[in-house]
Amino acid sequence: MSDQTHIPASSLEFLKSLRQNNNRDWFNAHKDEFIEEQNHIENFAGMLLAELNVHDLIETPSGKKSLQRIYRDTRFSTNKTPYKTNWSGGFSRATGQRRGGYYFHIEPGNSFIAGGFWAPNPQDMKRIRDDISFDPEPLRKILKSKSFVSTFGTLGGEQLKTTPKGFDANDEAIDLLRYKQFLLSRKFTDAQILSPAFLSEANLTFKNMRPFFDYMSEILTIDADGLDL
Repeated sequence: MSDQTHIPASSLEFLKSLRQNNNRDWFNAHKDEFIEEQNHIENFAGMLLAELNVHDLIETPSGKKSLQRIYRDTRFSTNKTPYKTNWSGGFSRATGQRRGGYYFHIEPGNSFIAGGFWAPNPQDMKRIRDDISFDPEPLRKILKSKSFVSTFGTLGGEQLKTTPKGFDANDEAIDLLRYKQFLLSRKFTDAQILSPAFLSEANLTFKNMRPFFDYMSEILTIDADGLDL
C-alpha cells in the first residue's frame, strides 16, 4: 500500500483523458496507467474505510472491494461509451440493524460524498411514512440541526408530486411524506478532492450522516413495542 494519504492530481487527469478518448483502443493502450491510478483510489478508499470503522461498523472488507468497476453496462443504455469517467465506491454498514449506505464519487467537476436510502422497498417505505406521519418532529430536528444543514443543506431524493396512497394531503408532514428516496449529498471541488484534508472531510461527511441513519435504523428494525422486527 502506498504511504500517500491523498488523491493525486494524476487520478483526475486520467479521467479527463478518458472522457476525451472513451474507446477500447485508447483504454487498452493506457491500461498500465489505469491500473496505477486505480491503485491510488484503492489506497484512499482503504484509508477512508479505516476512518469509518472508528465510528461505525462496516462489512466492506477493503478499499479495493469498495470500488465499483470502471466498465459500463451498455446493454440497456443509449450511451454506448464503454467506460465510466469517474472513480466511485461504496461501504456497507454491518448487520441488518444498521441501515443506510455510504458512497463516494470522484469525477472532474462533479465529485461528491453521498449516502442514504436509494430505493426503499415498499415495506420499508410504509414504515418510514407511518413513523413520519405519527410524529415528524424527530426527523425535522435532525434535518434542521447545524451539522446536517452545514454539511448537506437539505434532504435530497425523488419525491411524489401527489399524496402517497393511504395518507392525507393535509398531513402536517406531507412535505416529508412525498419523498421516495432519502439522500444526503455534499459536493466537492477538484481542489478539495486533491487536498490532503479531503480524507478527514470525507470521513466527517459520513460521520454527519449518523443521526439520520440512526433514526432510520430504529424505524426499520424495531417495532412499536421496542422489539426487533
